[in-house]
Amino acid sequence: MKSEAIPSMEGQLADAVRPRDREATRQRLLAAARALFSEHGYEHVTVRMIAAEAEANVALVGRYFGSKAGLFGEVLQGEPTIRRILDGDPEGLAGRLAEYAAKRMNHDPKSRILRSLEHSSQDSEVKALVRERLRMAFVEPIVEVLGDDPEAHARARMATMLFLGIGSMRRTFGPEPATPADVARLTAMFEVCLHG
Repeated sequence: MKSEAIPSMEGQLADAVRPRDREATRQRLLAAARALFSEHGYEHVTVRMIAAEAEANVALVGRYFGSKAGLFGEVLQGEPTIRRILDGDPEGLAGRLAEYAAKRMNHDPKSRILRSLEHSSQDSEVKALVRERLRMAFVEPIVEVLGDDPEAHARARMATMLFLGIGSMRRTFGPEPATPADVARLTAMFEVCLHG
């Protein structure tokens, strides 16, 4: 009877420790993937490279994320969204979006996630992930704020295009601090996108 109790106790101890190890390993895989994708691009990074960088078993990528594309999708999910900007008075939304966009004009275009997307932009799996990320991080949150507006999706897509254009300009010409006049112009453009 005692010999049966010992393995059961060991199994319980192993189960108690495993979830913490599992989450730590998952976070190491995410960190390794973020670093490797940003440095080499999606196409040039293998699951084996990610596992080696994270000091994890290669099979764990599939177990925790389903695939390399699933892991890339998780990396994208970790990036900020505009949801916090949408909180507040709906009448001031265009101004809040303009201020956020103006800050982005001066962000370093060499950020890891931007490099990752630039390196990987031609991959069909990545295009689908980026499209979904834009939909969930930008388009849908704006649609929710616009509520019953029958043009909500079209308006949200236009506002998202404005954001994308700012990002493209920043990557092409480098970061540039926004002036108060830039914020005023952006506010007017977001007003047109959202209510025009």
